[in-house]
Amino acid sequence: MFRARSEGRGIAVGNLLQANWRLAAIGVTAVAAFWGAALLLNTMPPRAITMATGPESSGFQMIGKQYQTVLERAGEQLRLVETAGSIENLALLRDPNSGVKVALIQDGTIGKEDGPDLESLGTLFYEPVWIFLGSEVRELSPSALRGRKVSIGPVGSGTHALLFELLKRNELDQQVGELLSLEPQAAADELLAGRIDMAAFVAQWDSPIVRQLITDERVRLGNFARADAYVALYPFLSKVTVPRGLADLAKDLPPTDLTLFAPKTSLVVRKELHPAIQDLLLSAAVKIHSGVGIFQHAGRFPAAEGTDLPLSDEAVQFYKSGLPLLQSHFPFWMASLIGRLLVLLIPILALLYPIMRFLPALYNWLMRAKIAQLYGELRFLEVEMEAGAGGPPIADLIERLDRLEKRANQLKRPIAYESMMYLLRNHIAVVRDQLKSR
Repeated sequence: MFRARSEGRGIAVGNLLQANWRLAAIGVTAVAAFWGAALLLNTMPPRAITMATGPESSGFQMIGKQYQTVLERAGEQLRLVETAGSIENLALLRDPNSGVKVALIQDGTIGKEDGPDLESLGTLFYEPVWIFLGSEVRELSPSALRGRKVSIGPVGSGTHALLFELLKRNELDQQVGELLSLEPQAAADELLAGRIDMAAFVAQWDSPIVRQLITDERVRLGNFARADAYVALYPFLSKVTVPRGLADLAKDLPPTDLTLFAPKTSLVVRKELHPAIQDLLLSAAVKIHSGVGIFQHAGRFPAAEGTDLPLSDEAVQFYKSGLPLLQSHFPFWMASLIGRLLVLLIPILALLYPIMRFLPALYNWLMRAKIAQLYGELRFLEVEMEAGAGGPPIADLIERLDRLEKRANQLKRPIAYESMMYLLRNHIAVVRDQLKSR
């Protein structure tokens, strides 16, 4: 009984597929399209990301606002997080729960243990080390700094980390009179007031504090006579020159060419940041940093340099071939959508093509199998009829033949199978005549 029910269900399913194979094909296509749409939504870039910058009114914060403007024009929201600087930025990037996905990081502040979850999008600009000296300090030398009050930037900033390392290298970390961690503007005010002897800043040329101090005759910019030695000892540093009279030609400030060394700043992201967002950040970096500057020629930055971290795959491709083709011709979100669609449609089409080829063949096989089953039952009935007196009663055979003919007449089939059904009905008629003659 159970077997009969199972066979009945199988026949019902077969009949349903035979009668509605086109609907089945449409259903398979709809399911594939729904699955693709769900996957597409899950793979689209986020509408907002968070970037760690630096202290209020700092160069890092101003640059962050430039990125914010460029990304907003592309329809992407960029939230800025105010921090003490590179060291705090790095800590936020390493913390997966902080929400920070991108940050400006001063080269030389990332250790080997910081790298597993981070990648670089390249270097963006030079940030020279500016050391301004008070009126009582004649030169920038270890002997001149002993016993002095020195500000090396707030804790958590790249300035603090770099200057503390340099003081240790010169064996001055325990010999200065007082080591201070003042905010940039506070350090500048204290230096101009004569309450401290030296203030260090790591900043771009157009930083307001640098421009304020380099034109003030109460302080002087220190010259790194041993810049080559520092660059050799610290490969992330580069040597730059501040030409005589650059700050003020009329006052001839500075009065001589001065040599500084400068780390570069990199754009660092978490590895899981969406590739399309990385491309958008790289495109923004070109718009913001590719111009000519005091210390670089046009097109020098952004650069394919992974000083502390390897470049991401998207950055490598960007510096090799430029923006992806779609982003070069379409707005960001449209390019992302088209790109995701292409990625999804290829496997969906690869799946649907054999299915669409297979369904008609399956339908043809099922239809022929159904007709062949009727032929088989008719042939079996003929064998029983030929058994004569030892076989079933003629009335039973006629009743079975009637049921067989009814099933044949009720079988739904395309016109292509009418010839097979015509032969089947003729064969049924012949058998019926033989039964009646008996």
